[in-house]
Amino acid sequence: MLKKLLQSALIGLCTAAVVLALLPLFQGNSNLFSRQNDDLQVVSYASAVRIASPAVVNVYNQSLQASSLDRGLSDNGLSNNEVRVNNLGSGVIMRADGYILTNRHVISNADQIVVALQNGQIYQAGLVGSDSLTDLAVLKIQAENLPTIPQNKQRRVSVGDVVLAIGNPYNLGQSVSQGIISATGRSALGEIGRQNFIQTDASINRGNSGGALINTAGELIGINTLSIGKDSSEIAEGLSFAIPINIVNDVLKKIIQDGRVIRGYFGVESQIFYNNEDQLGLNQRGVLVTAVAPNGPAYQAGILQGDLIVRFNSKAVNSPTDLLQIISDTRPGTVVEVQVERLGQLLNLPVTIAEYPTVG
Repeated sequence: MLKKLLQSALIGLCTAAVVLALLPLFQGNSNLFSRQNDDLQVVSYASAVRIASPAVVNVYNQSLQASSLDRGLSDNGLSNNEVRVNNLGSGVIMRADGYILTNRHVISNADQIVVALQNGQIYQAGLVGSDSLTDLAVLKIQAENLPTIPQNKQRRVSVGDVVLAIGNPYNLGQSVSQGIISATGRSALGEIGRQNFIQTDASINRGNSGGALINTAGELIGINTLSIGKDSSEIAEGLSFAIPINIVNDVLKKIIQDGRVIRGYFGVESQIFYNNEDQLGLNQRGVLVTAVAPNGPAYQAGILQGDLIVRFNSKAVNSPTDLLQIISDTRPGTVVEVQVERLGQLLNLPVTIAEYPTVG
């Protein structure tokens, strides 16, 4: 019994000695097991926003109306006008010399377009041109050395990437919403559905249209354009869309050059990419023609519904989207050779590309 008591006492003394030896360490760092907040890693996109936000502007679509108090002329001979904001949106400074991109629907039917920069400067903008098919418009303000958002053409946009939408929702002032890329290559979204939208769940509300969609490096990847369900009784959460930067840059270049976008027109419809072994045992790949526009270039060349477009002007056809882009980039009046498969036979048909009809 005495031996057990001595062993217990010895263990207790050893434990006390260890505690006394470590006590200064605990006193010197009372947060040994509870780290200071400053030591915690915080996930933040502040640097990306800091890079991109100065180049995102507020856009106001205004109309001039005769004053309700005096519809005639004032004492100085000038008409008394009231300014009414018809629509609001956002825009992105694309060039330091004052070229700004926004959505066409933001500035539609405007008597006056006003652009407000984030540094407080306000400019009246001129409309360089617009494109109904992509819902893009190019504005110009008289300013120099403006901030722009960097772009990285080598960086691939992938589903799952974190993205930030910057704009002016409901005229509250510049705001940032965060989401991920839900899909790429989205099309068939109604009248403006020919392009390949980036789909995201970042919130896009009234006033965000024309604003910037950026990645977490602060690089511009698209122009925000619409959100399904915002203007209807049907509520659709997390379905927002942006126009990819490659399309944006192409439209910007063409509008600055020609005042409008000149596209080639072929006159067929298809959403189907065909890949199958044909009657000759060949593994044919191409776009299946589902409809032919009456009196269009394809119709006049003899292309029929059900034909499989295999090659277009010596280029292999990889998808309906690729074919659409090739046609769009072909200058109107150009004669191209289109190879189609029909009932197991390969036919080469010359087609004169027309200009895509103006919409609206």
